[in-house]
Amino acid sequence: MSRSAGTTIGGGRGLTTALLSALFFGTSGTLAAALLTSGWSAGAAVTLRVGGAALVLTPFALWQLRGRWGLLRRNLPMIVVFGLLAVAGCQWFYFNAVARLSVGVALLLEYLGILVVVAWMWLRHHQRPRRLTVGGAVAALLGLVLVLDVTGSARIDIVGVLWGLAAAVGLAAYFVLSARTEDTLPPLVTAWGAMVTGAVGLGVLGATGLVPFDLRTDAVRLLGTEMPWYVAIAALVFVSTVLAYVTGIAAARALGARMASFVGLTEVLFAVLFAAVLLGQVPGGMQLAGGLLILLGVTAVRVDELSGDRSSPAGAPDPGTVIGADPVVPGSPGAPAGVRTSTTGR
Repeated sequence: MSRSAGTTIGGGRGLTTALLSALFFGTSGTLAAALLTSGWSAGAAVTLRVGGAALVLTPFALWQLRGRWGLLRRNLPMIVVFGLLAVAGCQWFYFNAVARLSVGVALLLEYLGILVVVAWMWLRHHQRPRRLTVGGAVAALLGLVLVLDVTGSARIDIVGVLWGLAAAVGLAAYFVLSARTEDTLPPLVTAWGAMVTGAVGLGVLGATGLVPFDLRTDAVRLLGTEMPWYVAIAALVFVSTVLAYVTGIAAARALGARMASFVGLTEVLFAVLFAAVLLGQVPGGMQLAGGLLILLGVTAVRVDELSGDRSSPAGAPDPGTVIGADPVVPGSPGAPAGVRTSTTGR
């Protein structure tokens, strides 16, 4: 087999793996909505999700850390902030949005976090956005108006929208903070450490009563059928988190961090599909048009970043751009210095 043929096959497998990762991540909103409808609080659902996933990943993370505990100690402050704000916080905001809005609308609001990163890089690092990025931002904001149907007769749940926008800030923090990890810190270890920190933080807040922490043993309803609550939790842990992260890491290794995160944009499509089939949340024509505008806008921002990376001189230092899709994991092996991929926010 020629080298080019092998590269093509590897790229095909990487693309399939990246799509699988987006599909797995896309199930989280639907599973969370089913639990929240049955009486679970967002805090309890997120804690069990990240805590269960951290437990599953513990032996693999410890294996990768053997003899390299200094890496963890040096990055511990960042991992703590990352876990509390960008992992647990972002998911808690998103699940609270899902409790009041449809899964698709909540996720589209969260994806506006990519625009928050554009604004942050402009204001903080003086990286003025190019025309395509500005056009993408305008398209996304127009799409937001359509998604929320602000000119129609439908009542807008302002609290739900605020939760979704808070998730967007959490997603932006995910990208910005993930660029601060050392390249030598294994991505699985970063994800595991953030999950442990997030689960412990939410558990403490729940125990003190600062965050509602309600668990129910009632059956959850999916596809018009009732099923035990632990089936939904198991799927949220193993499918929406463990499998999603593992396939995301594999995709980043096969495709490179930037391309894997670009393919990760399809998570929105999968999330809307799952919500329509399993929950009956079929978006209206106005919301579909708005959602497409938001996706086109976010895609334009992503394409602009990729074209800017290709036009950079060889050997030029990376400016620390962290714009991309719903993260898979920070510090993926395929990422160049200063760039990380990561997914979930969800």
